[in-house]
Amino acid sequence: MTAPDAQPEPRAAVLGRFLRGSLGSAVAVAARTAGALLLNKLLAVYGGPGGLTLLAHFQNLMALFTTLPNDGVHVGVVKYLAPLRAGSGRYRAWLGAGLLLNALALGLSVALVLLVPGPLVGVFQMGPGWSLLFGLGLLLLIGHAFVVTLLLAAGRLGAYVGLTVLLSALGPLAVAAVLGAGGSVPYALLAYLGAQGLTLGPAAWVAARARLLPRLRGRISRPALRGLGRFLLMALSVLLFSKVVDFSLRELLIRQFGLAATDLWQAVAKLSDNYTMVFSAVMSSVYYPRLAALNARPAARGQFVRMVLLLLAPGLALALGLLWLLRGWLLPLLFEPRFAAADFLLSPQLLADWAKFLTWTLLFLLTSQARVGRYVAVQAASAVVLAGLLAVLLPRYGLLGAPLAQAARYGLLLGWCLWFFRREIR
Repeated sequence: MTAPDAQPEPRAAVLGRFLRGSLGSAVAVAARTAGALLLNKLLAVYGGPGGLTLLAHFQNLMALFTTLPNDGVHVGVVKYLAPLRAGSGRYRAWLGAGLLLNALALGLSVALVLLVPGPLVGVFQMGPGWSLLFGLGLLLLIGHAFVVTLLLAAGRLGAYVGLTVLLSALGPLAVAAVLGAGGSVPYALLAYLGAQGLTLGPAAWVAARARLLPRLRGRISRPALRGLGRFLLMALSVLLFSKVVDFSLRELLIRQFGLAATDLWQAVAKLSDNYTMVFSAVMSSVYYPRLAALNARPAARGQFVRMVLLLLAPGLALALGLLWLLRGWLLPLLFEPRFAAADFLLSPQLLADWAKFLTWTLLFLLTSQARVGRYVAVQAASAVVLAGLLAVLLPRYGLLGAPLAQAARYGLLLGWCLWFFRREIR
């Protein structure tokens, strides 16, 4: 028989734990945000018309190939390695399975770039040498992310913060160096990827000193492969129904409105990406590990999710409302004066993000419990709804149709999540 669920913690203790953890990751989040803002500014000012859109397209391309490792393998690795002693047999089993799955995902990515470059890298108009360097950069970056995952699973938050600061600084510096020397935007973006990938060396050194990289022996564990495979399937749904959809949407807007006009939409989307990165970093490093740890205590888990939602809903509304009030000053400051013309796109984007963040908070319940079928179904349905909304709204509203479709999509999804998880959080 299983033990009865323990008494839930007091509300103040639940919120205090969440807020303390959030403050603990504030330095890493601040570094990533500052690096992203600087990178956006560099491409908006010195990248010429379409420079900001090319940056977003390149980052979206990176996401196509890093989603399976980062949102699949690495999420599973944190779940399974966190309670284990580094160097134990079970630790080595999960470590080996994670390395193998990462290698397979990387091999598939590089093969796609080399075999069908047109749909993926055609907008950059570069040759096969550029694609090879892109593949090498991916190898280094995925390796860095895997090692950092081991540090997070071991609770080495200080090392994680230091490596994040280093990574956030190197990318913009590399872009500034290439653009300052008269290089093209595609090669500046390649330098951005390469500079981030070079942090694999320091990350591996820190992990080795902490004895988190034991030598692997014997065969790869099939149960470990199956366990991580469930997370890989969930990440595959994110890749197909989120990252690919975002990539295709940008391609569609570029074809319909051109690079210069798409820059206006991209500025608002980039602003959204910046604070979304902050939210995602906090939730991944603070909220998700705690949620996974409470899987054996349903009442405490439900209370934790409920308290976080009650904290986030008004807090996010106030923060996003402040961004809207500052829109006339903020867009020119972060990008360039011409981007002030994008303010008409901001209201629906902010509304979409408020609903999106609350939706993600609830969907983490599916991830922490590895409920693969439900998770994939939600991602697929969300993509279908967005495609339908875009087909209706883009011809009628032009660029404005894109954020309007996102707002309607996440509003519907949030309503469904609140209904579906009503017993979990009651």
